[in-house]
Formats: sequence, structure tokens, C-alpha cells
Amino acid sequence: MARTESGAAAGFSRVGRGDLGYSPKQVEKFMEAARAYLRNTSASAQPVTSHDVRSVAFDAVRGGYDAGQVDAALDRLEDALARRERDELIDRKGEDAWLHEVGALASLLRGRLLRPDGDRFRRPAKSASPSYHPGDVDELCHRLLNYLEHDEVMSADEVRTAVFRTVAGRDGYEETQVDAFLDRCVELIAKIA
Repeated sequence: MARTESGAAAGFSRVGRGDLGYSPKQVEKFMEAARAYLRNTSASAQPVTSHDVRSVAFDAVRGGYDAGQVDAALDRLEDALARRERDELIDRKGEDAWLHEVGALASLLRGRLLRPDGDRFRRPAKSASPSYHPGDVDELCHRLLNYLEHDEVMSADEVRTAVFRTVAGRDGYEETQVDAFLDRCVELIAKIA
């Protein structure tokens, strides 16, 4: 249960004292670095990329920040940084460079999306490993392919929040490979949006 007390610098609610949430120190440090970079308030601000946001991980601590609130803020931040990266690339190298980058990533993703249902991703090596239900993943892949080839409307949030049933081992797709692929899909959609 979330308490009403919130982090002064970050504005996130904290979970109850006995519950796990994201480390406030780590969240605030990352968010402050991202804010400084976005605002250009510091000439020495280290660049923060949309990839940095997509791959950041925070330790779980008792009484930490509510993970749902932090994740939602990270999604918005990733989208803002992707737009900035797109605009900077177009300013530096022109729209053709951006189109080339988007086209290369779309081509890479399309190759996997065109694979047959049930064969898009590898199966876990261990029989007891949790894995994603292939039908659920394949259904999302059909939507992604329609996004790329038929201009079906799709947002990065739809991919970020996709939920798949779990199955055991070789009955499903390896979670880490699917997650990495979906991260690239989010990257593409954010570049286009």
C-alpha cells in the first residue's frame, strides 16, 4: 500500500515500510541527471539517452518509491529523450539520416516478425525455466508487423505493458530474448512517434 508521503526531489509516493519499492537515492540520482541533461542546466551534464532509461534498474528496498509511479515516469522520460534524439539527428545530419536509421531498425525487427508462429524466438535451455506463452507473444508480433507494414496504430506503451501468460521451459519462448526484442520495438516506435 502506498503512503501519501512522497520523495521531495522526485515526487514519488513511497510504499509501506515493510513493502519493497525502488531505492529513493538511486531513483533521485538518475532522475536528476536526466532532468539536468534535458534542461541543459549544466554544461557538464552527462548525456542520458532513451536507451539508458530503457535499461536502468534500481535496487528494491523496504519503504522505497512506488515502482509503478517510477516506471510510468521513466516511460514518459524515454519518449521525451527519443523525440530529442530524433530532432538532434535531423538537425545534425538531415531527415534522410533519421529515415535511414529508422529503416535499418525496422528491417532488423521485420526479419524476426516474419518468422512463422511458434518459431520467432528460442526456447529456454532448462526445462523448468519460466517462459512466455508463444501464442501470446506471436499475437503481439502480428500487431507489430501490421504496425510496420500496414500503418496499424500502435503506441510504445502498448508494447511496454504487454503481458504474456507463463509456461514451463521449452513450451514457451525464452523471456530474456523476447524482452530484448520488445525493447527494440519500443525504441523504433519511440523514434517514429
